Amino acid sequence: MIEWFRPAGSSPDPDWDVKIAPGDPGWEHTGLYAVTLAPGESRTVETGDCEWIVLPLSGAAVVNVAGERLELAGRPNVFAGPTDLGYVPRDSSFVVTSPAGGRIALPFARAATAQPVCRVPAAAVPVELRGAGSCSRQVNNFGTPGVLQADSIIACEVITPAGNWSSYPPHKHDEDRPGCESALEEIYYLEIRSAGGVSGIGDADAVGGVVDPIGYLRNYGTTDRPIDTLQEVRSGDVVLIPYGWHGPAMAPPGYDMYYLNVMAGPGVERAWVICDDPAHAWVRETWSDQPVDPRLPMRG
Repeated sequence: MIEWFRPAGSSPDPDWDVKIAPGDPGWEHTGLYAVTLAPGESRTVETGDCEWIVLPLSGAAVVNVAGERLELAGRPNVFAGPTDLGYVPRDSSFVVTSPAGGRIALPFARAATAQPVCRVPAAAVPVELRGAGSCSRQVNNFGTPGVLQADSIIACEVITPAGNWSSYPPHKHDEDRPGCESALEEIYYLEIRSAGGVSGIGDADAVGGVVDPIGYLRNYGTTDRPIDTLQEVRSGDVVLIPYGWHGPAMAPPGYDMYYLNVMAGPGVERAWVICDDPAHAWVRETWSDQPVDPRLPMRG
């Protein structure tokens, strides 16, 4: 049985906090590495047939690739707004270093073509406030078509304030139906923090005692392709969505939720086209007369 949930600390490689790649059981198109680097520490990556993004989660990074040096200022944490990032094409090699120490995510996907090495500044990352009311969330569209020149990868960050739902209404993108739906597998990498700012990654106990920041993520299938999970998640956990309806991602009262989405699929067109579950699609219609949650956008 394929395990779609990868808890923090379960990486098969001690050099990486997270290590998921195309070719893993049941997985074909996308990958994600994540690493905690001490000051001055580096990792070297051979890109192979995949294109890669270097995305600081906390701290700064430097990427050396093909004679170019990409300096990424980074950010204090994933709730502090968008970060600058680097793009590295297939058939190359790069070294990522964190001068003062930090946590770095490396989303990647199989690619048919090599696009130019580039750095995307944080100021160029569109911040979208999606939904309304208790379905309000913030989307940092750093790796989407029109923002990042790439072959196949689609990536973004979603921040859901405590008590809200995101990835909602439940939706899917597992069939190639032009104009209606695109076929994309998806990775969720999650971090959860208390309203007081304790994330469980690199933070001490909360003021007043121990805190266990948690969230929940649902994935369910169809009659033809059954799958049924409701996963409790914590910082550093990964959930793989191979197919089926997914959502909601639930941030319980008291806990803010962050997730990094990494998507790609077999289609020629690089596009994120989703289909809502008809049983819940009506919820979108209720947002027009509700305000966006005033806690958004988050900047720290």
